[in-house]
Amino acid sequence: MTKSRTLPLIGILRGITPQESVAVGEAVLAAGIDTLEVPLNSPEPLESIRRLVDALGERALVGAGTVLDPGQVREVHAVGGRLVVSPNCRPTVIEETQRLGMQSWPGVLTPSEAFDALDAGATGLKLFPAIQVGVEGMKALRAVLPSDTRLYAVGGIGADEFAAWRAGGISGAGLGSALYRPGQSPEQVGKQAQALVAAWRAAGSEA
Repeated sequence: MTKSRTLPLIGILRGITPQESVAVGEAVLAAGIDTLEVPLNSPEPLESIRRLVDALGERALVGAGTVLDPGQVREVHAVGGRLVVSPNCRPTVIEETQRLGMQSWPGVLTPSEAFDALDAGATGLKLFPAIQVGVEGMKALRAVLPSDTRLYAVGGIGADEFAAWRAGGISGAGLGSALYRPGQSPEQVGKQAQALVAAWRAAGSEA
């Protein structure tokens, strides 16, 4: 996937089914979010990832969330996924992800976890749950990380909070229930995605 400019937003499609995955994925992509995550605790997640890769793989980075062990990393890779997102920091998962040439986004909450993840080769860090540490906690963590570290806030972050988090130095965000809830139509998800993208850009004076 080659893009001149990609928004630092991950669309999290937790609970999506294979049958609806492509239509919802197209709606999210059309709004400007071209990184898509299907958590592995969704119904038939590998089939959803396979379908999204087949339909959108040239235009989007597609992969899995809630990846907990190296075996799951290999399963995601086998269906074409190239993104691995986890709720925790497990170096063996990060190392296997890197070995297979995929992007690795482990979940961290403390400086120890953050540096362990970076040492293992993480592409970027998922601050999770971000609501637990808040903007001030994030700023304290950001202050000790290498300046080029990509730090995304995930968990309890929506349009109303974007300005404070961006001002505090967050690199990007993962969008979960604010973007998609099981059963919502592609049209509804598309409208939510457009609103979130507009809010993100406005929070950074990019509108």
